[in-house]
Amino acid sequence: MDKIGDKALNKIVSILKNNSDGLTITDIVEKANLNRSSVRTALAKLEGANKISIRKIGMAKVYIWTKKGGENE
Repeated sequence: MDKIGDKALNKIVSILKNNSDGLTITDIVEKANLNRSSVRTALAKLEGANKISIRKIGMAKVYIWTKKGGENE
């Protein structure tokens, strides 16, 4: 079983989908009201599934929801 629950993962997905310019992990932590470790775990899971892309801006990483062809998400 994953350490992060489906409810938290779904919350993060929803936040990313509603912020098309992307968000830093700090922004996601604040909006999701979750701890940084849980958010980082969820982002790693989403990155592994190719659901998000990461853009580096200076020292910051911006996480962006990736729309893949053929998906209704």
